[in-house]
Amino acid sequence: MTRRLILWLTATVVVFWLGAALLGTAVMREEFDEVFDSALAETGQRLLPLVVDELSLHEGSDDGEPWTIEPGDIPDHDEYLTYQVRSVDGRVLLRSHDADLVPFTAPLVPGYFDTVSDRIYTIAGAGGAIFLQVADPLEHRTEATTEGALALILPLIALIPLSMAAIWLIVRRALAPVTVLRTAIDQRSGMNLDPLEAEGLPAELSGIAFAVDELLRRLRTALEAERQFAANSAHELRTPIAGALAQTQRLIAELPDGMVQGRARRVEESLVSLARVSEKLLQLARADAGIGLAVEPSDLVPVLRLVVDDLARSTQTGDRIALEIAPGTRVERAVDVDAFAIVMRNLVENALVHGADGPVVVAADARGSFSVRNGSAVVPAERLMDLTGRFKRGDTAVRGAGLGLAIAESFSRHMGGHLELHSPAPGQESGFEARLVLP
Repeated sequence: MTRRLILWLTATVVVFWLGAALLGTAVMREEFDEVFDSALAETGQRLLPLVVDELSLHEGSDDGEPWTIEPGDIPDHDEYLTYQVRSVDGRVLLRSHDADLVPFTAPLVPGYFDTVSDRIYTIAGAGGAIFLQVADPLEHRTEATTEGALALILPLIALIPLSMAAIWLIVRRALAPVTVLRTAIDQRSGMNLDPLEAEGLPAELSGIAFAVDELLRRLRTALEAERQFAANSAHELRTPIAGALAQTQRLIAELPDGMVQGRARRVEESLVSLARVSEKLLQLARADAGIGLAVEPSDLVPVLRLVVDDLARSTQTGDRIALEIAPGTRVERAVDVDAFAIVMRNLVENALVHGADGPVVVAADARGSFSVRNGSAVVPAERLMDLTGRFKRGDTAVRGAGLGLAIAESFSRHMGGHLELHSPAPGQESGFEARLVLP
């Protein structure tokens, strides 16, 4: 916006300056014409008596034959004004030093007349027997007008950068409150919903600040209510779900083989699924609370090994996990180790549940990149962008809550990193890879 203001204001100033210069040039040309016309008339009026006297001295010197008086020996020099004395029949009787021998093309009528190259003033004398014509070249007037116009326009070349600098300073100072407000709004996020500082802002911006504060207040209320609901609901459900699951498992052990035991096992599966969803909701509530950073850096490689070992022992598909970490690799980051463990556990669980039968490769390198790769059909690029949304699931028949990648993506942002999804996996023609990058 600042750049556009500077360019538009500078362009406006230049256009106005050019318009004023052109108007001034038109006025100058009109004034120059008046001055030059006045000089022509005064020159003719002063020359006429002298010309009449000069002609009277030579009258009848050629026995009544037609005569012409040539100018005497005059040093060669340019003349701005030239004149011719002509008889009634148009012959040139007398001329100035620099005047043409050929008669002017102006008619022998008192007044002004314009030719292609000159403006001519004609005045009659000796009772109308002779005519004095004084000529002023039009190029002299054009030259004077051009020099005057250049005197008005040329300073504009130097004034354009000076004007841009002045306009930039003015605009920068005038828009400084806008920059302050923009910076304050940029600093607001899911982790920072504090009210804006509206003090010191001009009246035009204070209304915007108050409106944003009201929006932030309503957002804080909504987010807090959502977090409390998710956390309280999940927490309150854990104990009764665990109790119901334990009773169901005891019931299965006591029932004989048959239809009733099969129904009990389906109830057990539903309770296990419900317990998993409850755990995910608790993790999501922690992610929304902004947990992610720590004061002191910790080595995350041992944490990753613990997560993989725990999953290998607690799941039936744990033997599919392959851990690839070079000996001596250390990744020290100032992140919350619980948040990191939740992210990696969700990524590995997601690969075990939704990936094709085959190994799930978990890798880490010293640059702060942690990847989980599994076999699968290629996921279209437009679907990859949706997988990190809450309750979003890919094209799979496997049951799930659709929260694993959303939790991982939320914690990744709070840890100062980002989550990358690739399909096909890098270097392969198929597969899926989730990569956590902690700069």
